Amino acid sequence: MSEKYKIRDQERIYFITFSVVQWIDVFTRSEYKDLLIVSLDFCIQEKGLEIYSWCIMTNHLHLIVGRCGESKIEEIVRDFKKYTSVALIKAIENNPTESRKEWLLWMFRKLAERSSKHQKYCFWQNEYHPTELSDSAMMQQKLDYVHANPVEAGLVEEPEHWRYSSAVDYAGGKGLLSIKFVE
Repeated sequence: MSEKYKIRDQERIYFITFSVVQWIDVFTRSEYKDLLIVSLDFCIQEKGLEIYSWCIMTNHLHLIVGRCGESKIEEIVRDFKKYTSVALIKAIENNPTESRKEWLLWMFRKLAERSSKHQKYCFWQNEYHPTELSDSAMMQQKLDYVHANPVEAGLVEEPEHWRYSSAVDYAGGKGLLSIKFVE
């Protein structure tokens, strides 16, 4: 990871993004997005991840995160990416209705061949570029950015209408994950 994108202070809050290799649209199916939800919830419950904002798009995931446990943020991210990459590949392999199964698996296999880090499949891009949110203006800008993503992509008219986002929580409803609100 470059010097510019490092988690320097574990007590701070960070904006991070995980992108699927080659920006492949995997999260067009609910079962794949739901797998991410279950994995994020596990990280909240078991690893001390604090999520302030989140949004799953078709080929990437935005998070505003901190931590409240012993695990470092980069360790939680590493474990999350490692687990979900294996679980998502398995979900694709075992999905009888996945019309793009052969193509998806072929792409992930081909991309792994180019990588020294991956043996069979490569799912996530290596970098996630953590950006420390050092003041309230920066926090609000990223919060708005995360929640506006589905609107900008033309998926919904209002941010809180996107099921796979914390925007509903900030609009007074209850979303799919337990979040900490930005103060």
